[in-house]
Amino acid sequence: MTYPGSRAPRLRVVAIADADSFVKWSAALLDRVPDISQHMLLVRTPLVVSDAQKHAALAGTRFAEDARSVTRIAHADVASWLARDRPDVVVLAGRAPFVRLMGREIDRLAERPIVVSGLPGMSIPALRGALEYRRHTDLVVVHSRREVAAYSRLGRRIGVTVPIALATLPYVPDADAAVEGAPRSPLRGTEAELLNGPGTDLVFAAQALVPAAHEERRRMAEILRLAAVADPSRRVVVKLRSRPGEVETHEERDPYTDLLEDAPENLVLSYAPMAEALVTAQGLVTVSSTAAIEALGYGVPVIVLDEFGVRPELLNKVFEGSELTGSAEDVIARRFRHPDALWAAANYFHRPDESIWWDEVRDLVALRRRGLLPARTVPRPRGGALHAAWHRKSVLGAEDRTVTGAIAGFVGAPVAAALLARKRRRAASDGREWRDDASDFTLAPSPLAEPVQRHGLVIR
Repeated sequence: MTYPGSRAPRLRVVAIADADSFVKWSAALLDRVPDISQHMLLVRTPLVVSDAQKHAALAGTRFAEDARSVTRIAHADVASWLARDRPDVVVLAGRAPFVRLMGREIDRLAERPIVVSGLPGMSIPALRGALEYRRHTDLVVVHSRREVAAYSRLGRRIGVTVPIALATLPYVPDADAAVEGAPRSPLRGTEAELLNGPGTDLVFAAQALVPAAHEERRRMAEILRLAAVADPSRRVVVKLRSRPGEVETHEERDPYTDLLEDAPENLVLSYAPMAEALVTAQGLVTVSSTAAIEALGYGVPVIVLDEFGVRPELLNKVFEGSELTGSAEDVIARRFRHPDALWAAANYFHRPDESIWWDEVRDLVALRRRGLLPARTVPRPRGGALHAAWHRKSVLGAEDRTVTGAIAGFVGAPVAAALLARKRRRAASDGREWRDDASDFTLAPSPLAEPVQRHGLVIR
C-alpha cells in the first residue's frame, strides 16, 4: 500500500552481461540512474569476464560497492532466477547473438519486464545486424544525436520499428570538459587525490581488431616505441583490456604483449580501469576506441591516429570533422587535440537534458503494467530446432553441453561461414557496400570479418 506522501517503490533493474565491454557499459549506464534497486547477472559464456576484468569494469560504480549485487550464472538458470526476482526492467548487455539468446529466456517468463538493449560505445556507421538482433527488445539505447538519426533511418529502411533512445555515454563524466580550454572533470573517490596538475603519460588505448593487419599492428607498436624513445622522462602507457589467458569482447590478433617485447623502460603495459589510467595522462592516442570520448570527458586531449587511413574497416569515420586526427609524427611529438565544438555536440557531447532514455523506460514500465504494451517476443528460427541449437551453441560454446548443441556446432560452423561469405559477395555485387553519404548506416555486413574461436567452435 502507498500512503499519502510516501514514495513509489524503486524500480527493480537487472543487467545481464558477459563480455568486459558490455559489463562496463551496463554498470556505468545504471550507475547514472538514481533510486533504483539493481543487480547484474554475468552469464557464463566463452567471453565472460574474469574476476580481474570484472573488478576493472565495475570500478567506480555502485556495483563495485556491493559484491552481492553481482551474480555469476549459467544460461540454463537465467529464466528461473528472473522468475524469482521479478524485475521491472532487464538490460541485455552483450553482442547481438547474446541479446537474442537472452531474449528467448525472457520470453519464458509469466511476468515480462521491459527489455532494454544497447551498444556499448561509438556505433557509426549503424549496422543492420546490430539493429536486427535487437528488434525484439522494447528499447535500444545509443549515445549521440547522430546515432539516433542513423539507427532511426536504418530501421525505416529495413522495417524495424524498435524505439531508439538517447543516453549520455556513461563513461563521459562531463560534457563541458570536451571543448578546448575547459578544466579537467573532477574524478571520483581516491582518483581525485591523485590528480595534481597536468599528467605526463601518453596513454594508448589498444584495440583487439583495429588495426587488423599484422604489418599495421607492428607499425603501431613501432610508433609507440618511437614516442617512448623521444622523451625517456615521460611514460608511454599501453592500456590493455585483458591479461594473457583472459578473453574480451573481440579476439585479439597480434597482441601488443608480443609486439612490444624489448620495449624501452618508459613504455609500460597497464590493465587498470581506463578512468584510472587517465588520471596521469597528458593525452590519449587511439585508432578508433571509444576511450577517446571517455578521455575528452575528463578533459584529456586526444590524437586519433590516421596513419592507416580513415575508413569503415577501422571504425574511425565518425571522427571526420572532429579535428582530432593526427599523424605518427604528431603522436611522437605529443601534439594532442581537443575536438571541434559542433562535432562534439553531434557526437557524444550533447546536453545532459537530451539524455532521456530512462524517462522512456519508466513510461514503458507504466504502459506494461496497464496492459497497453504488447511483448516483443523472439520468433522461432526459420531453421527450426537445429537452427536454435546452433544459435545457442554459437553463444555459449563449451558452456552448452546439450547433445543438440554438439550436433549443431559440428554441422553449423561451415554452413554459417559459407552463408556469411555469400552475403559479403552479394553485398559487394549489388552495391550494398559501405556508404559515405550523410545516412551514416549501411546494409552491408560488418567489415570486420572476425573469427572467434572458442572451445573448437568457429563463429564469424
